[in-house]
Amino acid sequence: MNTEVQVITESGVGPIGRKRARKREGRWRFAWRNRDYYLLLVPGLIFLFLFKYAPMYGIVIAFQDFNIFDGVRGSEWVGLEHFQKLLHSEEFATVFTNTLLISVYKIVILFPIPILIALILNEVRLMIFKRTIQTIVYLPHFLSWVIISGLFVTILSPSGGLVNQLIEALGGKPVNFFMSNDYFRSLVVFTAGWKEVGWNAIVFIAAIAGIEQEQYESAAIDGAGRIRRMIHITLPGILPTIALMFILRLGSVLDAGTEQILTMYNPVVYNTGDVIGTYVYRVGLGKMDYSFSTAVGLFNSVVGFILVVAGNFISRKLLNRGIW
Repeated sequence: MNTEVQVITESGVGPIGRKRARKREGRWRFAWRNRDYYLLLVPGLIFLFLFKYAPMYGIVIAFQDFNIFDGVRGSEWVGLEHFQKLLHSEEFATVFTNTLLISVYKIVILFPIPILIALILNEVRLMIFKRTIQTIVYLPHFLSWVIISGLFVTILSPSGGLVNQLIEALGGKPVNFFMSNDYFRSLVVFTAGWKEVGWNAIVFIAAIAGIEQEQYESAAIDGAGRIRRMIHITLPGILPTIALMFILRLGSVLDAGTEQILTMYNPVVYNTGDVIGTYVYRVGLGKMDYSFSTAVGLFNSVVGFILVVAGNFISRKLLNRGIW
């Protein structure tokens, strides 16, 4: 046998073993040299453990007939009973459909808009105008959903709202948007876009800023116009960021905006507006069915995890880029 590829030799450690030992030693030296930076991670890691990982112990409630007075240890185990109930529930089927539809609408309609905003702002040369536009589109992000819901309730009010006044002026009849199953999903998507697309554009603006300016200068010398530079330099340059954001967005496809919908919906629009997050809230706190609501939440998390893994796999196959 070739002694160069043996891990264990007569002296105890072969060439491969020594190489691995040196690599481990190099990592420890690197960590020690940068110990100040690693110490900065400690508060964040403690936060993650206390508020993200430690509460995962509560997942066992999904497999119990949980009684708040008996606690987790004293409650009866029922196995997959709540998951069977979930899969055979017509109400959950409606909720699941609503969640998918609203999330798909948000991805298809709203995901490309921040990219377009970043591309357009990158072409603006007048800095005062550029910063003004950025401030205007960023501002709604800092408003809570309670404020935004109140704002749109006033604007869309059937009695005196600005939009309905315009409809009446054009000869139409007032529309109660917040009480209509025909308009509620569109209202959810529109308000989510109004609030977040400007803020989401920051990631793509930062990615564009990282592209080497020499590429634009060379393309301009060769006679490429702004559109060509945008298509052949800017878009390929931010493609890894687009892929990353899309994969992360897939992971939250079953989170259709619980906080947003809670502040906007009512029993009249449950058929089109009730999503998994609001359903868990209603069942868990309203009906105090903690086990079933935990099963729904666990189902949501597992599906989200599968979508992230699948999205990353597809991205690596098609674009040779992924999160891992």
